Amino acid sequence: MKLNDVLRGTLLWLVSVLPAMALAASPPARSAKLHELDVSAGHWVYHGQFRARAGAPMRDWTWHEACRWSANRVFMLCSFSNTWAGRHVNSVVVDTYDRQEHTFWHYEVFNSGRSAGKPFAARMQIDGSTRVESWTSVHDGRSIRQRIVYRFVSPRKVSVVFRESKDGKHWRTMARGTGRKTVAPTGNPHASPGSLRQ
Repeated sequence: MKLNDVLRGTLLWLVSVLPAMALAASPPARSAKLHELDVSAGHWVYHGQFRARAGAPMRDWTWHEACRWSANRVFMLCSFSNTWAGRHVNSVVVDTYDRQEHTFWHYEVFNSGRSAGKPFAARMQIDGSTRVESWTSVHDGRSIRQRIVYRFVSPRKVSVVFRESKDGKHWRTMARGTGRKTVAPTGNPHASPGSLRQ
């Protein structure tokens, strides 16, 4: 066999095999559903008020949220730095989509306080510009349903409402506020929301 025939055969083999090898080495194809989390990317600042319990006065809260896609583009990673009436809370959030169960999930981890060492998970629904995180917690032996509702007025502005219910029918608003996406003077998104779960 001539050298040219060997080279041609080797090149033909490489051309047919390399694309398959590259595909196998690349991360899993990104689900179209994951695009619904795109709006979170960037730096957000939230301001609002909350009521710790029925009859208590309203108090101020502020969130700083910085979100970006993970390297494999399947997790939205968010760093939260929050202040609830003078009490500071830090957390990290991971949002993603389970393609097998067709479900969005929201995970949150705190570094201190009552929630430290207790990773939190909530099912998340996204319907157009509305995002709802919902879960059930137990207080004094009673189940309390809770949810956080985000409504994106635009890609740069969102309203948020925290609600709880003892029966799943009557909901009490615990906190509300608005968030705006901001950009540093350098043009890069910067800096770092949280929850009443702490």
